[in-house]
Order: sequence, then structure tokens, then C-alpha cells
Amino acid sequence: MKRIAILGSTGSIGTSALAVVKANPDALRVVGLAAWQNSARLAEQVEEFTPAVIAMATPKALDHVRRAMGADGTRRISACAGPEGLAAVATHPEVDIVLCASAGTAALEAVLLAIEAGKTIALANKEVLVMAGSLVMEAARRHGVAILPVDSEHNAIHQCLHGRSVSEVRRLILTASGGPFREWSTERLKTVKPAAALRHPTWNMGDKITVDSATLMNKGLEVIEARWFFGMTADQVDVLVHPQSIVHSMVELRDGSVIAQLGITDMQLPIQYALSYPDRWDATLPTLDLSTCGSLEFYRPDVERFPCLALAYRALRAEGALPIVLNTANEVAVSAFLAGTLSFVGIPALIERALSTRAEMSDGPIRTLADVRGVDRWAREFSRNLLPEIQSV
Repeated sequence: MKRIAILGSTGSIGTSALAVVKANPDALRVVGLAAWQNSARLAEQVEEFTPAVIAMATPKALDHVRRAMGADGTRRISACAGPEGLAAVATHPEVDIVLCASAGTAALEAVLLAIEAGKTIALANKEVLVMAGSLVMEAARRHGVAILPVDSEHNAIHQCLHGRSVSEVRRLILTASGGPFREWSTERLKTVKPAAALRHPTWNMGDKITVDSATLMNKGLEVIEARWFFGMTADQVDVLVHPQSIVHSMVELRDGSVIAQLGITDMQLPIQYALSYPDRWDATLPTLDLSTCGSLEFYRPDVERFPCLALAYRALRAEGALPIVLNTANEVAVSAFLAGTLSFVGIPALIERALSTRAEMSDGPIRTLADVRGVDRWAREFSRNLLPEIQSV
């Protein structure tokens, strides 16, 4: 029996993970659940899975859970709020695996604390490695903790690499759906509205990651993640647009052989792989029927029309502070786009300005979590102050 904690249990990854738990009741047990503000859904999850510890982002949201559950429902459950709550869920002594599925950077400290406590980490959060990859992977090495990828692309590469030495690998190939605008002209991209960007052709995801998919920033962040997950350089990680989303990623070996992982587009599959690893369990989902897939297409991404991918490679090659700036400036830009105050093409414009400005500063290496937070604060303030200028262009 594996005992799990889920950071971000009410989001799309968290709810898919709980579906995996329901499908494997003899193999998985929920010990901890943490969520942002969706108190009604967390209360339902608590009632169904009876965890030992729960957390919400704010005391007010936690009070809503208590009221929804009633006194009897929460009497035997430890409940906390804020960063302390995330840490309590991630480090609970009964937990074996922490699934980090929360959005943003709020769970970074909790993940590091979980690593120090010897917990296996199943990582679905991009920001953790994009902003603090060196810190997280060094901590995992020091404590002998496994970091298992949950994102479908890195999960696919993990499966392709299983039992292989990294020295056998020539390159990793991440696949991208291309988003809803992959055939749009540069001029037409200037007219994109949030509602259109949120209609992803193959995946059902949260708003921020869906917009990132439309700009190809999602793939750029995954390139940076791949550097830390698998110890590769920027030149060893390629991206191909694959609209059908059947091939989730590929590995090219030194002899020219290419190994691919294929599957249906359902996040329960990579989640179950991460939770069951190194074993494999039967799945309750339909299997992939190749006879119905039709043609599988692959294209080089167009970084002229979608410059966010090129900006991510630029940040990765520079390392240091720039991946943090990239991530934070993108968060600010996407929020402004969703609010209707920044154009779609303004997203990469704002990110490029933030990267260029920070690149002119004399940054040393990122050695501590305080360094990460310091760069994040600078990038957030700079990007917000820059918004009116970008909007007027």
C-alpha cells in the first residue's frame, strides 16, 4: 500500500489522481490533501477519501471546509492553512509519495521539505524545476529521493529511458500539440481573444497552462524541466509539433534508433505510472487503438510566430536567474491576457523585455531558495510595471 499526499487536489491533475486512487483502492491510500480556494470540492474529497491532514491557502477557505464538513467530519483531521499547511501535508509521517500538482510557486518550499523528509516526489508542477531545478535535484540527490515526472511528455521520456544509461541518449524529443493557433498567420495572432486561447484541441487543462500551450511557452518550460529531470543540455532537447497528441515524446539513442511512448490523451495514465513505479498496474481506461488514429503528423515549431519557445531556450542556455525571470514574466503576462489587458502577441513581447533587462544585470549563480524568491520578486514587479508600455505598443 502506497500512502500519498496531493498538493493541488481540487485541480485537474489532482482530481485525475484521485480517480487513479479510486481505481486502485488496494494499492493507494490518501493521507493528505491540499488545495487553493475550492473549499466545496475539498470538502467532498475529504468525505470520500478521509485523509489524516488537509490544508487550504487561507484560514477563511479552511473555515469553509470545516463548515461544509460539520464538526463530526473534521474532528479527527489535522487542518492547516497557508505555507505551513502545505508543509504539514507534504511532510506528514505517514506519507510515502507527494504528488505536487499545485499551480505556481507556492509549493516550492513544501517540495523541498518533503525531499528532506525522504518522500518520493511525483512532480506535475512545472515551476518547481524551472525556477529551482538545481536546488531541487541537488536536494533529491543528497537525500536519496526519487523525483518522478507526471507531465505526459516527461513521463513518456522516463518510460522510454527505463533501464537505459543517459550516455546512450543522443537527444530527447518533446512533442507539442501546437495549440489552437498553429496554422494562424502572424497578423491573425494579433486578434486572439482569451476565449479562443482556452479552447485546446486535445487536452483539458487549467486556464494558465492552456494559454501556455497556445503560445508554446508550455513546451518551453518543459524543455527547461527536461534539462533537470534527465541531465541534458539545451542542444539535446528538441521539440516537434504533433497535432494528434498520440506520441507523447521520443528518445533518440546514439545509434539512431528512436523509441516513442504512445497512449490516449488522459492524464490518469502518466499519474498512475508515477504512483505505481517501478511496477505497472492494470488501467481502467480504454487502450490506444492504432487502427483508428489515422495519420500521425510531425512539424518543426515556428518560433517566428511563436517566439516563447525560443525565449525559453535562451533562458535555459543562460541559466542562473533567467529561467526564473522567464517563468515569472510569463505568469504576469498570461494573467494580463486572460484579464483582457494584454494582447496575445504582447505575452512574448513582455517576456523578452524582462529577459533582456535582467541579462544586463550582474547575477551570480542561484544557490538558495532566498535567491530564487529574490529574482521572482524582481521579475514580478518589473513585468507589472512594464505592462502599460507593452499594452500601448
